[in-house]
Amino acid sequence: MGYFQDDDKNRDFLNNDEIQKSPLQERLEKEEREIQEKRQKKKGGGGGGKGGYFFSGLIGVIIGALLVWLMLPGLVNQMPGTTTSNTGKNETTINQVATEVTTDVTKAVDMASGAVVGITNIQEVTSGGFWNPPTTSTQPAGSGSGVIYKVQGDKAFIVTNNHVIQGAKQLEVTMPDGTKEEAQLVGRDEWTDLAVISISSKDVKTVAKFGSSDVLKQGETVIAIGNPLGLEFYGSVTTGVVSGKDRSVPVDINGDGTIDWQQEVLQTDAAINPGNSGGALVNLAGELVGINSMKIAESSVEGLGFSIPINSAIPIIEELEKNGEMKRPTMGIQLADLTDVPSFYQQQTLKLPKDITTGVVITDVVNNSPASKAGVQQYDVIVEMDGKKIETAIDLRKHLYNDKKIGDKLTMKVYRQGKLVELSLTLTNSNSL
Repeated sequence: MGYFQDDDKNRDFLNNDEIQKSPLQERLEKEEREIQEKRQKKKGGGGGGKGGYFFSGLIGVIIGALLVWLMLPGLVNQMPGTTTSNTGKNETTINQVATEVTTDVTKAVDMASGAVVGITNIQEVTSGGFWNPPTTSTQPAGSGSGVIYKVQGDKAFIVTNNHVIQGAKQLEVTMPDGTKEEAQLVGRDEWTDLAVISISSKDVKTVAKFGSSDVLKQGETVIAIGNPLGLEFYGSVTTGVVSGKDRSVPVDINGDGTIDWQQEVLQTDAAINPGNSGGALVNLAGELVGINSMKIAESSVEGLGFSIPINSAIPIIEELEKNGEMKRPTMGIQLADLTDVPSFYQQQTLKLPKDITTGVVITDVVNNSPASKAGVQQYDVIVEMDGKKIETAIDLRKHLYNDKKIGDKLTMKVYRQGKLVELSLTLTNSNSL
């Protein structure tokens, strides 16, 4: 009993608020409490600081990841041993080299192309029907090429093909710079398919330089300049070689299906198409050596073009420029090849010896012509002229037009009713009959 009572007394003693504390004790306790409060606040603040550090670090990591993601393609391309694959809109840089190439062909084209022009043939067209009165208008009928070869005063002269300007009511020339010039016909010759026209020389800057077709060699490079298939392909250039010289091409002058003439031409494999007619054929020196004239257009023939040799064209050009026409000598007769006459009539009507199988039959004689004055008769058969054998009408024309002049004397041998007769006559101007 006494033991437990003593314990109660002790508790009462410890809990007794009336016990007085010394000032030192109270000060120490106060400092102790302040220290404890500071520690508690520091602990609470330390927990918030760690959270702030965490979120700040997280944001930094995210921003760093974004930067790496954006910079990674560029860094990968700069790493050695890597290749770039353009799968999006990435720009690609192409290395380009500008090299100006100059060859003999380009030099020749530079020299000659400025003299080549386009020619438009404008013709009258009549339209209308049964119910409408006929009306006349003009419209382009075709186009070709031409070559400026001479400037004299205020005129420039152009050579082209006769079939380019044939039937034209008006002629229009397209210059290299695209300007149009009205042209006038100076002269034309259907036998050689050549024509000369003129324009104002005001805007002419280039004139072709004549070369020599006689010195051309087979295999020599030549250049055709013209307007194939029309003015849409103005100034086209094709190259080839001289395939052959002294070629002859049969020509039907009047369109009756009968060959009237053998045109002397140069053969080339340079492409010459419709529209190229009248254009230039030049050598590597840029000199004009031919006037492009025709092309055989068949499925079985390729690379076969023809050009009139410039040495053959120059005398015709000069004559057309001077007189407006070719003044050729004539005998005043109508002709037919003996080979076109049936053998029955050769024997019964012409009464020719059996060994005479070629020659030219005179089908008609013009009154007051050199032939009629010399005593030439219908159905005489010409077999020789000036000592040269004549087998066809083409042979006769070539001798007459190439070897003889107006006023020259001509001797010939003919068969008349089976007998050989020699005649002599003086040639006159074909336009005088």
